Amino acid sequence: MLVELRIRDYAVVEDLTLELGPGLNALTGETGAGKSIIVGALSLLLGERASAGVVRTGAKRATVEAVFDVEGIANVRRLLDEHGFRLEDGLLILRREVAAAGRNRAWVGGSPATAGIVGELGTALVDLHGQHEHQTLLRQRDQRSILDAYGGAHDIALEVSERYTTLQALRVSLEEREERIREVESRADFLRFQLSEIDDADLSPGEDDALESEVGRHEHGEELTRGASEVHAHLYDGDDSVADRLAAVRHTLERLAEFDPELRGDLDRLTEAFHLVSDVGRRVGDYASGIDHDPERLEEIRDRLDRIFRLKRKYGPELADVLSAAQRVRTELGALDDADQDLGRLRAEITEAESSLRACASRLSDLRRSAASRLGSAVGDILPDLGLAGATFEIRIISHEAISAGGAESVEFLVATNRGFEPMPLARIASGGELSRVMLALKSILAEVDQVPVLVFDEIDAGVGGVVATAVAQKLAQVASRHQVFVVTHLPQVASRAASHLLVEKGDEGDVTTTSVFRLEGEARVAEVARMLGGDPESSTSREHARELLGAARAG
Repeated sequence: MLVELRIRDYAVVEDLTLELGPGLNALTGETGAGKSIIVGALSLLLGERASAGVVRTGAKRATVEAVFDVEGIANVRRLLDEHGFRLEDGLLILRREVAAAGRNRAWVGGSPATAGIVGELGTALVDLHGQHEHQTLLRQRDQRSILDAYGGAHDIALEVSERYTTLQALRVSLEEREERIREVESRADFLRFQLSEIDDADLSPGEDDALESEVGRHEHGEELTRGASEVHAHLYDGDDSVADRLAAVRHTLERLAEFDPELRGDLDRLTEAFHLVSDVGRRVGDYASGIDHDPERLEEIRDRLDRIFRLKRKYGPELADVLSAAQRVRTELGALDDADQDLGRLRAEITEAESSLRACASRLSDLRRSAASRLGSAVGDILPDLGLAGATFEIRIISHEAISAGGAESVEFLVATNRGFEPMPLARIASGGELSRVMLALKSILAEVDQVPVLVFDEIDAGVGGVVATAVAQKLAQVASRHQVFVVTHLPQVASRAASHLLVEKGDEGDVTTTSVFRLEGEARVAEVARMLGGDPESSTSREHARELLGAARAG
């Protein structure tokens, strides 16, 4: 439900707040008072293009803000979740700001948003019918949704959309898979060459580092042997070696420790040093005797390192990168080997998805054809009562060879407003008033299944009077029992049935024209209905007639 509409510096409106209630809300006033301007401001929240020309003279920006109670409206909550917005106390605030110069802005709640998102949420909450760009009834996509709602086909239409999305995803996967396979096939020989080049080298992780160390030992073998032998002799095997001297000192300290136990700690450390020096001396000696002076082995190692270096330059920079490159190529070639099986599986899934989609779309088509006949007849029966005598309404089902997310057909609403004329698409022939009345006929039939909670009718009573005006008022009241209805009207029959009656008045503040809105109660409402009846609102006769009309509306 639209709880409140706030308009500031929009056209001739300086600062205006409309508080709306459930049921039928009527907006009345003299011609030119600004009633349709208010509807125009609301249409901004439904995605209508913003123009700097709507900013009130002298103001920097125009703002339009609407507060909706969306408690229990599942599709709106789903949209909010999809876009990452939260509700506060079940209320949703949509706001758009149009700058006289500069950037326009939009908000959902207190969070910045795009005008498109605000419009998407707005159209889930409000259907606006009149002389504005935002016309639900003129869009074939929405006409199809209306038909599906009437025919109880919403769930299966959703299933068709989901199955179509699944099928498209499978087709994209197949195309991507085929493209990857073509790419691999186009360079398969090159990949096999790369893999052979790396595998033939029979590389081991860390092999290059180990070989570099071995090269150093071969290149400096004599120096290593001589130096290691000197170390061995000095530490362990030579005359007066460090180990011998440590042994003598250790023997002396061991004798002294027998006299003074406090020296045992030093004896232990010296013993440790003796064993350490002896161990190093022996190991270096073994090392010196094991050094190999093999020129052939040195040349072999250098050849091996050169081969590894060339592979690292191509696939590296490190040996680990070369090994990773081999694994990557092996994976690509392996995928090529499994390609036929993978493609076969995907094609089988696509065939199954296509069959499932066709069956589901066929059931949807049957429901739509049945609903189109019934809804067309039902609307056609109501139109004469709404001042469209001789009008015909039909729903055309246009079959398509290819199934889309919307099914195997498109839906188009056609109307002929005069007897003897061929029905034409609504957008081509219907005036604003006629279009609103066609939608009113539809809404009166769809009241129980329509999910949009707020309906706005502008100029629905253009060229209407007498018995037709009463019929229009009755239909509006009927629809308002299931929806919140906001109607701009010149008909006293409509205004008298409103649960909330708002009056628009134009005035002047200095040199600037302004528009104000007042809620009418009691005698003020009687006076407005008397004015709308065409009499003198101050005369007792006109007022009595107005009271009778208001009383009859309450009784009805």
